[in-house]
Amino acid sequence: MSAAHIAVTGSTGAVGGLVARALSEAGEPTRLLVRDPARAPRLERSDVREASYGDRDAVGRALDGVSTVFMVSAAESAERLEEHRTFIDAAAAAGVEHVVYTSFQGAAPDATFTLARDHWATERHLEDSGMAWTFLRDSFYLDLIPLFAGDDGVIRGPAGEGRVAAVARHDVAAVGTRVLLDGTSHRDMSYTLTGPEALTLAEIAATVTRVTGREVSFHDETIEEAYASRSVWPAPQWQYDAWVSTYTAIARGEVAEVSGDVERVTGRAPLSLERVLRSAER
Repeated sequence: MSAAHIAVTGSTGAVGGLVARALSEAGEPTRLLVRDPARAPRLERSDVREASYGDRDAVGRALDGVSTVFMVSAAESAERLEEHRTFIDAAAAAGVEHVVYTSFQGAAPDATFTLARDHWATERHLEDSGMAWTFLRDSFYLDLIPLFAGDDGVIRGPAGEGRVAAVARHDVAAVGTRVLLDGTSHRDMSYTLTGPEALTLAEIAATVTRVTGREVSFHDETIEEAYASRSVWPAPQWQYDAWVSTYTAIARGEVAEVSGDVERVTGRAPLSLERVLRSAER
């Protein structure tokens, strides 16, 4: 097998796994960085290296000889930003030239969605790293929003009549794959990745009901109610803030922009909620 010049993180998850498979199908030698090699997908033209984001030495060894990295944001934790910085510093020291990072729509230091602030700080660290970068600023995932409904079929949160231009994970992966395969043409570019429309949570609930037959509705909580209803799950304060600000970001219109970047990069329109739901049923 030829030496891999592209490394993919997150291949045991949805987006990274889709990217890794697409590169393999395209005949691209790929290096997969995983925390648990036993869970890595078995793909042609790929080799597996063990490394976690917070282990600078392991990351450096795993990225030796790699020129481009697909960097899926780390799992939500209080240490995520520090893990991102450690990974980026190790990649730069290993000679990586280009990092493609899955960021978030509207990432900013004062974003309502608290985790979007970490994405903004990660973007700044990448810009200062000396490496080229591409930011895939994806909206909330279209595939996951229907799962916000509890066992009783109710989506609860302080989103009001705000809209969200949620994007299918398949489309994020398709953009990421194209950026990786196209090489230098997407360097130092930011793309906002959304679906084809911005929907209220009430509209999302109605679509889920119509397409799947499961009765789903939306209940607009107050912020106080939202914190109280989530307190049944033991969690640190930052996690409660992230959960609730998912909805307040929607209420404030911070994820309502519909972008044409998915089609601009891939040449095809992004998937709608109905198409995602019907695909999941097959």
